[in-house]
Amino acid sequence: MVQQQLIARGIKDGRVLAAMEKVPREEFIPPESRSDSYEDGPLPIGYGQTISQPYIVAFMTEQLRLNPADVYSIEIIEPLAKNAEATLQRLGCDNVRVKLGDGYKGWPEEAPFDAIIVTCAPDKVPQALIDQLKEGGRMVIPVGERFAQELYLLEKKNGQVKQSVSLPVRFVPMAREGTIQK
Repeated sequence: MVQQQLIARGIKDGRVLAAMEKVPREEFIPPESRSDSYEDGPLPIGYGQTISQPYIVAFMTEQLRLNPADVYSIEIIEPLAKNAEATLQRLGCDNVRVKLGDGYKGWPEEAPFDAIIVTCAPDKVPQALIDQLKEGGRMVIPVGERFAQELYLLEKKNGQVKQSVSLPVRFVPMAREGTIQK
């Protein structure tokens, strides 16, 4: 996967490539789909949600220019949040905190953030996420309607947000509190 899907498409950051090689993607996928874990496409993880295509995960992560640090993850669907937290703990990822909540609102109690990656698509960039981005920070987020989305890179410099579009993409829509069926 790393050679054929990532390096061949221009992913160069050694830390991103090492992480994509190290993380057992199959551990985040339901048993019935695990045989497809390293295929070049998104996979269903339940509740109408997907795990993104490996290339898109690597591309988005590379855009953030991350330094090793703590990771904060928000999931609005409770069983997915609990499963992600348990899987991360089992894998020894002790620098990741998972919160059950509305990603549109971010995590203001832990802000500001050096980097924000959003893996579902709101119709516009949430102001709350811009507000929680540290000066000099970067955000990668898919934005748009269900079949007309673009991947945005936002950079906050001198209190201003510079926005650029990098790729056409297709992500599940961002769910909001009050719209989730249990």
